[in-house]
Amino acid sequence: MPDRGGGPTGPRIRATGRPSRRVRTLLLTLGVLAVLGMAFSMFAGFWTNWLWYRSVHYSSVFTTTLWTKIGLFSVFGLLMAAAVGFNIWLAHRLRPPLSAMSTEQQSLDRYRMGIAPYKRWLLLAVTALVGLIAGASAAGQWRTWLMWVNGVPFHQKDPQFHLDVSFYAFDLPWYRFLLGFGFATAILSLIAAALTHYLYGGLRVTSPGARATAAATGHLSVLLGIFVALKAVAYWLDRYGLAVKSSDFKATGNWTGLRYVDANAYLPAKTILFCIAVICALLFFATLWRRTWQLPVIGFGLMVLSAILIGGLYPAIVQKFQVQPNEQAKEAPYVQKNLKATREAYGIDDTKVTEYTGKSTTTDKTRLRDDVDSTASIRIMDPNIVSPTFQQLQQMRNYYAFPTNLDVDRYTKDGKVQDTVIGLRELNLAGIPKNNWINDHFRYTHGYGVVAAKGTEADDQGQPVFTESDLPSTGDLGTYQQRVYYGEKTTAYSIVGGPQKEIDYSDDSGEKTTSYAGKSGVSLSSPINRAAYAVAFNEPQILYSGAIGEGSRILYNRTPKERVEAVAPWLTIDGDAYPAVVNHRIQWIVDAYTTSNGYPYASRTTLGDTTADSLTATNNSRAVVAQQNQVNYIRNSVKATVDAYTGQVKLYQWDTQDPVLKTWMKAFPGTVQPKSAISQDLLDHLRYPQDLFKVQRELLTRYHVTDAQTFLTGSEVWQVPDDPTNKSGNAVPPYYLSMKMPDQSRQAFSLSTTFTPNGRDNLSAFMSVDSEAGSQDYGKIRILKLPTSTTVDGPKQVQSQFNSEQDIAAAIKLLKGGDSEVEYGNLLTVPLDGGLLYAEPVYVRGAGVKYPLLRKVLVTYEGRTAFENTLDEALNKVFGSDGSGTGSSDTGSSDTGTTPPTSGNPTVQQALEDAQKAFEAGQEALKKGDWTAYGKAQDELQDALKRAEDAQAKADKAGGGTTASSSPSPSGSPSPAAGASSSPSPGGSSSPSG
Repeated sequence: MPDRGGGPTGPRIRATGRPSRRVRTLLLTLGVLAVLGMAFSMFAGFWTNWLWYRSVHYSSVFTTTLWTKIGLFSVFGLLMAAAVGFNIWLAHRLRPPLSAMSTEQQSLDRYRMGIAPYKRWLLLAVTALVGLIAGASAAGQWRTWLMWVNGVPFHQKDPQFHLDVSFYAFDLPWYRFLLGFGFATAILSLIAAALTHYLYGGLRVTSPGARATAAATGHLSVLLGIFVALKAVAYWLDRYGLAVKSSDFKATGNWTGLRYVDANAYLPAKTILFCIAVICALLFFATLWRRTWQLPVIGFGLMVLSAILIGGLYPAIVQKFQVQPNEQAKEAPYVQKNLKATREAYGIDDTKVTEYTGKSTTTDKTRLRDDVDSTASIRIMDPNIVSPTFQQLQQMRNYYAFPTNLDVDRYTKDGKVQDTVIGLRELNLAGIPKNNWINDHFRYTHGYGVVAAKGTEADDQGQPVFTESDLPSTGDLGTYQQRVYYGEKTTAYSIVGGPQKEIDYSDDSGEKTTSYAGKSGVSLSSPINRAAYAVAFNEPQILYSGAIGEGSRILYNRTPKERVEAVAPWLTIDGDAYPAVVNHRIQWIVDAYTTSNGYPYASRTTLGDTTADSLTATNNSRAVVAQQNQVNYIRNSVKATVDAYTGQVKLYQWDTQDPVLKTWMKAFPGTVQPKSAISQDLLDHLRYPQDLFKVQRELLTRYHVTDAQTFLTGSEVWQVPDDPTNKSGNAVPPYYLSMKMPDQSRQAFSLSTTFTPNGRDNLSAFMSVDSEAGSQDYGKIRILKLPTSTTVDGPKQVQSQFNSEQDIAAAIKLLKGGDSEVEYGNLLTVPLDGGLLYAEPVYVRGAGVKYPLLRKVLVTYEGRTAFENTLDEALNKVFGSDGSGTGSSDTGSSDTGTTPPTSGNPTVQQALEDAQKAFEAGQEALKKGDWTAYGKAQDELQDALKRAEDAQAKADKAGGGTTASSSPSPSGSPSPAAGASSSPSPGGSSSPSG
């Protein structure tokens, strides 16, 4: 007998035998723990979502979405499972007797015997699998279902079938889903039934005799009849689908709606195919009585042949021999429908196009100088350039940061509205002295304060003129809650309100601490909540950390766009959320859109592509997120706010006529507040959204015309020019500024852009939309169309002339001296007296100063160009209001005379003569490109002007002579009291303006 304890055969018996009880218990325990872990992980995701929605008081969005998904999953999953399971059961029930089995069936006998004990379980497994897949697919259609069941009419009918637009926007997508589900059910049922019939002898492949029993023939023919009947329904729906079908049309590019070939070939073809499919389906159903497949197969072949000939070949013949020989005449009526529908769908149907000469009618340009100030508040602080300047001057601590692109808003001071560049001092975790879990999530939790500057001014150092600055922030905005717990850069979670104090801000007396007093976030007082968040955030310390205690709350989903997207998943969010101080609180204002791709005849566009420009290319946060789907209807229907301290989200109905918004408001009642709930203080800061404007301007490159023949010729096609201030090749971004269009009586906060002819650089049109939310003309689009018979310089040409002008190029080269870098700000275009005024700020990052400062301003009008230290100086030069009599170009140092000014004071007279000589020497050096001599002459010029000013001041003090402010100066240079010479100084910077 072998030794069971330790002999040579003992271990082998245990190794080859069943596992020991201890091992089985261990494996079972591990399996149970794994299942429980997976279950809790799923529960954690669900539970934390529910807690978050409850914390922001939008739990109805969570529950409505959840129950809709559960309902669709259950109904369509059960329908699919029942249909497939029933057909498997029916095929098994209709199996023939197996007493006289063929050789083929004998080979299948072992499979039948193998599954016989598990038939029910196998049936349940198959039906459950197809049910789960179908249910998951149906749950993803929750938006389609809610829009169908809650849809409201547009009260507009399509021009072909005269059905309300709501049929195409809300009903047709749901019908197509049902049709697709029906096809999937029929095909899976047919496959399952055919396999069962084959397995149990109802179908034969190699055996002699009949290939199918009568029962199998009847069963499968009914399923094929259902499939063909569904195909008939598909043909019928395809008729309506032609109104929203996209196609390529060489005359216009992307095309939506019926064309001549659709209306006269495809539409009748679909009707004929529908009739053939109905007849074919009836032939399949008739097999129940005839027990032969001959007629159904013939009918099905006829349907396929008809689909090729009638549905494919016939439309191609019509296109080739009827449309192409006279395309414009044939397509014009349908193009006219597309023009009308597209303009309505994108809200550009009321666009006012006015002819504009592009040439000034005033001979004496000096009379236009005052008109500039009343026409536009030219913004020389570019919000896309000066963020590093804000960072350098107002960051205060490394753990604060400003966004890459600042924003433009309006604030009132002493009754005057001022265009303002604004940004928040947000939390920057990368700047924390020491990164660890406590510091990153407990100690450093929020930013602090608003920083704002005048958009139309800079100080004598080229720095912004701040209207709100320092830490804590003080200035024109009054008192408000300055802590910023929610912002564009705040992407990490924070745990606040517990025993761990937070860093508030630092001043001369040291660090100040605080504890969050808001009601935002989710309480972590419950062990279940802590465990759920530990799993959801993959951070075990949340479960056991002593830094979490009574009152601790976790804040997450903290960017404004994230929060609005979460509470309103049916909205498309604008790429640029911007802050405003409203009712003593910092509010993020977020524009949101309702969209559809079911507006008949309206051409489609891709939001992600249409809204791209030179800013989104360098700042992804400005892009419309995940919007590569095409749409052909858009409305800025909702204005949303997110409180920077509490994170509270409010949605306001903005477009009270939008049927898509009304549909979603029915689906999610109580989530959107009425327009009347918008306070006046908030209304003052609302504006026309950039992404909608960019979509509209892209459409208006073609759809500004209303005549089909002109549209088809393509002679009036425009394009959005590339940004002339850089070489990215991306579209120029639109810009906000207060300006007055020719038909307006006062300035209005506007969003503007330019157009050029397709493939050319001269200007073809100027577009502006009134962006003041409280004005009667809000949203009114005005286009000034330039004549095609003459050419007016476009942005790229103006920039090119600017860069190639000899004197300006020389000055720019000086500005780039050493390690300095020149950055060009936004090239602003302003209509003025029939002409177009261009203004562009020029910034310099000087050696050792790693942030841009405004050094020069370019202004050009009617071929007259000035390049000066300040905007006022440049405007004065261009319009000759200072009496300098500039010519076609002026770099700020034009030589307009050689006779030195005179003075009764000999010392002053000598100093002015020295200044005149130095000035002339500098001009001569500038022409020769001798920068060393030019720099020396500038130093001598400054010294002479200083001596003249000092001598004049002494004379005035003694009671004689003229005042310093009236002292003459060298020709072409401002007086010492007005500021230093406008000529650029050596070393990469210009002389400051006093």
